[in-house]
Amino acid sequence: MIRTPVSRLILTLSVPTIISMLVTNIYNLADTAFVGQLGTSASGAVGIVFGFMAVIQAFGFMFGQGSGSNIARLLGRRDSAGASHHAVLGFTASFTCGVIILIVGAVNLDAVVTALGSTPTIAPYAKTYITFILISAPFMTSSFTMNNILRYEGRAAFGMIGLMTGAVLNMACDPLFMFVFGMGIAGAGLSTALSQLISWGILLSMFLRGKTESKLNLRSLKECDLPMLGNIIATGFPSLLRQGLTSITTMMLNSCCAVYGDAAVAAMSIVSRIAFFTFSIALGIGQGFQPVSGFNYGAGKYSRLKKAFRFTLIAAECITFVGSAVLIIFAGPLIGIFRDDPAVIEIGTRALRLQAAAQLLLPLGMAVEVMFQSTGKRLGASLLSSLRSGVLFIPALLILSDIRGLAGIQEAQPLSLLISVPLSIPFGIMFFRRLPVEDRPDNKPAGTDRAT
Repeated sequence: MIRTPVSRLILTLSVPTIISMLVTNIYNLADTAFVGQLGTSASGAVGIVFGFMAVIQAFGFMFGQGSGSNIARLLGRRDSAGASHHAVLGFTASFTCGVIILIVGAVNLDAVVTALGSTPTIAPYAKTYITFILISAPFMTSSFTMNNILRYEGRAAFGMIGLMTGAVLNMACDPLFMFVFGMGIAGAGLSTALSQLISWGILLSMFLRGKTESKLNLRSLKECDLPMLGNIIATGFPSLLRQGLTSITTMMLNSCCAVYGDAAVAAMSIVSRIAFFTFSIALGIGQGFQPVSGFNYGAGKYSRLKKAFRFTLIAAECITFVGSAVLIIFAGPLIGIFRDDPAVIEIGTRALRLQAAAQLLLPLGMAVEVMFQSTGKRLGASLLSSLRSGVLFIPALLILSDIRGLAGIQEAQPLSLLISVPLSIPFGIMFFRRLPVEDRPDNKPAGTDRAT
């Protein structure tokens, strides 16, 4: 972490994350394509439930990023015991949160589906699909947490094994359950639930088999306390804010699209998944940067942190440029793969091209936000997360949908990205100005620099 050239280190840590994200996103796209064969309403249901899955992911990422960020800095200070305490507390809190989501969601199923933006024709499909997602919620939240802890430890390859196994199994079971067994959209939900359970078991085994620096020993929970939990939540709050706002904006987007029919809901759902697929490669570079940033910041290797940031920004921007160019050129055919409906293709083509063009600015905002969170700069990370994920998008969606109708809905998210990303520039400048110029000597106690 402190001797390998940062470019090689980030790429080494990024590759497993990129592979696992690509496989997971390929599964999401395959799932969309399989369900799309059941009709436009069923395709829309996947987009509806995606907003709910973002809520589950939000809590998993909050506890995972919150504990992981602390773990990276603690390992940088050679405090393995403290890292283990944060790991077990983050895992336990995440699983408990998933159980609460399961109970609350099951009791209020009709209200949840309605709040997610279902139309009357989409709701039956959405209720069937979301039931299986609810059952797997505790395993999904804690899987996201364990995967983030593994990344922050620099063991992203272990997380890749767990996530890829679940995703490949899901892609194999989708057509089997849906068409061979005749279960329809219930088969897609069952396939997702089973794959999440198996992925959870694989990730947990990495900790139980001693493959990690931090340990998941439930007996050590007695050494944890509320201030430690508060620290994890505060550090991971930007992730909760980002994912939570993503869920809220997805619900609002679905509700606005519902006015224009199931084709609009399905089209915008497909656009979101395709656009994220291309950006996930650049995001994987950012996630490879996270442990490097946190560890070297904790170890006082500030010059390496600066080099790592520069490399991350340049690499992510190059990848995003190529991906966006592909989406802009082949937007129509790509939408047609997932739903051969002229209305869906027409709506989705314009929206995808606008989204792809706006994504060219995303690497800058992503790199600054990741750096703030991994170094424990909670307030700055929270502000950047909220700006990019919803604070600007929500008013843009409401105003443009009222003024320009469906065209305004297509334009809202690209416009909010164009406004939010440049705002991260002063945050980055402020961070590096406050960062000590000289590296901290190895024998100097941590926490004595003004940037800590």
